[in-house]
Amino acid sequence: MIVLTVVEIVVLIAGLAFFLFWIGTLLTRIATNLAECARLVKKIRGHAADIVPGVEHINRTGKVVASALPLLYGFAERIVGAASAVPPRGPARPASGTRRSRLHETVGYRSK
Repeated sequence: MIVLTVVEIVVLIAGLAFFLFWIGTLLTRIATNLAECARLVKKIRGHAADIVPGVEHINRTGKVVASALPLLYGFAERIVGAASAVPPRGPARPASGTRRSRLHETVGYRSK
């Protein structure tokens, strides 16, 4: 009985040692992959730092253009209404219904 208990303890310790070795191998592989990811993220941040001022300028320009679109749309409706041979009955309406844009509220434009 004592010999069997000693054998069981040795097998248990060997199993735990193998399990710890396997977990250590997996964690080492994960650490290597994370180090590679960190290196790639630093490289991407370096590339992105070069283009951030340009992107900010593009965003500012896009906001200006987007805020001007409702006003330009209204001007285009007036021009089309004034240039048509048919007497104007109001602003031109598309067949699918009135165009609704959230940009109108953004810039404070109120249609008449």
